[in-house]
Amino acid sequence: MLVKKNFAQDSINGVRLGNGSLSLQGVKLNVHCFFLDGVLIDTGAKSLEKGFISFFKQLEIQQVVMTHYHEDHTGCAAFLQKELEVPLYMSAMMIDYCKKKPDYPLYRQLYWGRRRPFRAQPIEETFTSRNATWTVIKTPGHSKDHLAFLNNETGQLFTGDLYCQEKTKVILREESIPDIIQSLKKVLTYNFDDVFCCHAGYLNDGRSALKRKLEYLLDLQGEILKLNDEGKTPEQINATLFPRKYPIVRFSSGEWDSVHIVNSVLFGHQKIF
Repeated sequence: MLVKKNFAQDSINGVRLGNGSLSLQGVKLNVHCFFLDGVLIDTGAKSLEKGFISFFKQLEIQQVVMTHYHEDHTGCAAFLQKELEVPLYMSAMMIDYCKKKPDYPLYRQLYWGRRRPFRAQPIEETFTSRNATWTVIKTPGHSKDHLAFLNNETGQLFTGDLYCQEKTKVILREESIPDIIQSLKKVLTYNFDDVFCCHAGYLNDGRSALKRKLEYLLDLQGEILKLNDEGKTPEQINATLFPRKYPIVRFSSGEWDSVHIVNSVLFGHQKIF
């Protein structure tokens, strides 16, 4: 299968951006990592390591912090640890998982490559770089270990996969819409200006973008619960709200699907009551 790859670099308001992208069978994906004040945020994907490694070698990286354990964010962590000898930090929740050979579906290996094991250290509630103190914000939802990072000196917020896009149509089976809603509410209580998303890149007027996503998800959650109260099944709710079928649903054998949005909302509602 022919995989088309690309890598681009940019600099916005003092932040260096590395963006790797690839397309396979009509599905195009991309992932960013960011560098500021000696800190590298996320490490990109193993399948795109040629571009990411070239990017890393231009930087004076003093430490690496990772938003979560997924392979498109930790794929080059082993290189950074073994070859550049920089310390790695992430949520303690998935450190043991990352020490081992990864176990994730074949389609993800085709896209993102096979991440090599690495040994990260548990990140604290705050950390320091040369010129700043950073706040580590727990933002579960996309994954249970998900974190966002706020540079308190520059007011720049790095949100990992909390945003990705405003109008979410499909999610991973492990994701939770109610948890994402709570995480969006949490980050919006902080003071920040710039927002950098690991898939959407730099967000113009980032606070407003996060608010719009929150409003969309709250409205969507309300619609799901309303249809559920009317007696519709999760499958019927899914067909009503998400009539379009996206290529990633078929390609991932259902690991990505809109029905996971419905099920996570209904499950979250049951937990509340």
